[in-house]
Amino acid sequence: MEIVISNSSGRPIYEQIVEQVKSQIVQGRLKPGDPLPSMRVLAQDLKISVITTKRAYGELEAEGFIETVAGKGCYVSATDPEVLREGNLRMAEGHIQKAVDLAKGNGI
Repeated sequence: MEIVISNSSGRPIYEQIVEQVKSQIVQGRLKPGDPLPSMRVLAQDLKISVITTKRAYGELEAEGFIETVAGKGCYVSATDPEVLREGNLRMAEGHIQKAVDLAKGNGI
């Protein structure tokens, strides 16, 4: 799993993690049943607080993208195709919004 954090993006780090993990699941790079790094390992790799990774994993679990197995770790959930479709739509909307913002910022 590849996560790239930007301290200058203006978005909270946990949101960046959530969006990148969702994107990898929706794109099929992370498959149902794939293990995620532990919260501590991810925090250490990204040089961030464990609290931040815990919040990101909590959001992903609340939205049904991952599941936690006590004593074993976190895994990508077996996702419903409709959930994947919704995730794709949200990603597309985000890209469209960025394009609109860029166009407005340049007077187009």
